[in-house]
Amino acid sequence: MTCPRCRSEETHQLATSPVPGVWEVWQCPTCLFCWRSTEPPSITNPDLYSERFRLSMSDIVEAGDFPPVPEVQAD
Repeated sequence: MTCPRCRSEETHQLATSPVPGVWEVWQCPTCLFCWRSTEPPSITNPDLYSERFRLSMSDIVEAGDFPPVPEVQAD
């Protein structure tokens, strides 16, 4: 399964429906995008996913922590 948002091939299945074959939830560990198999093709198909929301590897690498993690203060 290819991630619709960043096109990573490293996706994995997070969950499946209690009734076999009804739905699955997938996650991309590269960009953290999650989607259900029952979403429309504009969400699940990388070729139809909106360019407006797509992330490249450079977008991911250059993104800062949000929210920033504060420094630990010694007592």
